[in-house]
Amino acid sequence: MTGDVRASAESRSQAARLSLGSASLLAVAAVATIVFGSPPLVYQYVPLALSVLVLGLPHGAVDHLVVPRARDDPVTPRSLAFVGALYLFLGSAYALVWVLEPVAAFVLFILVTLVHWGQGDVYALLEFLGADHLETRASRLLALLVRGGLPMLVPLVAFPAQYAFVAETIVGLFDPGAAAALEPLFEPVVRAAVTVGFGSLIALSLTLGFRRTSPGERRPWLVDAAETIGLVGFFATVPPILAIGLYFCFWHSLRHVLRTMLVDPVANAALERGAIRAAFRRFARDATPLTLAALGVLVGIWLVVPRTPATVPDVLAVYLVAIAVLTLPHVVVVTLLDREAGVWSP
Repeated sequence: MTGDVRASAESRSQAARLSLGSASLLAVAAVATIVFGSPPLVYQYVPLALSVLVLGLPHGAVDHLVVPRARDDPVTPRSLAFVGALYLFLGSAYALVWVLEPVAAFVLFILVTLVHWGQGDVYALLEFLGADHLETRASRLLALLVRGGLPMLVPLVAFPAQYAFVAETIVGLFDPGAAAALEPLFEPVVRAAVTVGFGSLIALSLTLGFRRTSPGERRPWLVDAAETIGLVGFFATVPPILAIGLYFCFWHSLRHVLRTMLVDPVANAALERGAIRAAFRRFARDATPLTLAALGVLVGIWLVVPRTPATVPDVLAVYLVAIAVLTLPHVVVVTLLDREAGVWSP
């Protein structure tokens, strides 16, 4: 078992129920898309736009608090300065890459997001489900690649035109036409290779997990398999912009917020007694100051981009660049949390 020793079985169980319950929203979106078809493009951006204030952007806004809490240490000026410096230097360096080499910055964004979203799901599998089939570091790394690859690679195979549109819009903020360098990634032969290669990784991960469990102890593996297959179906049927917005808010961000609650004694106690609203109010209070600071980063990037955003896709592209700049230092903080929890030291 990983995680904070103060988190009781009941608070973990509450977190598990909330994380699994959120999956129903993704399932509804997939069924609605199959039955009614894809909504107009402008409406597909709504969940991503909501993520500015609902779970998405705020989920990393307690990074200055979580590591001391995980270590049962006080929050000190030194710990605050460390996180501040981390965001300042890594975020500024990455922002410069976006200005100078937007194509490379976009590719890095995809890779960092793949790793980070895989990180989040590996922790959730271990902490919320007690996934004993992920008993080795190699099995956890494989699960990271699979879970992180689902939102990044399945849309590439299923919706190459919209994937290319997003890439062109983001890169075009800095250098119109530069995204042409990414066109080979959307060719049928590349997508076929991704299908075979990534599909093999999924099959390998689930097969090895099945073999590591006995018939009476397969519930965590069954949930893992159901989530994995369900996410394949979700990202293969729901248009990428809508799918990523829903997943970012109600899957990845929610699970990370629950993780931060488990290391916070006040929020953890609220979860333990079933006071879900009190736990979320505590998180919202802690996250508000740096969420506002993150909005300042968004404004700064808006002012830096050479081409003034003029459409809804352009505006959301600026937001995605801001998320990218903030994600890189956030990954470092989550990696420190993983180290405290022993995620990669089974």
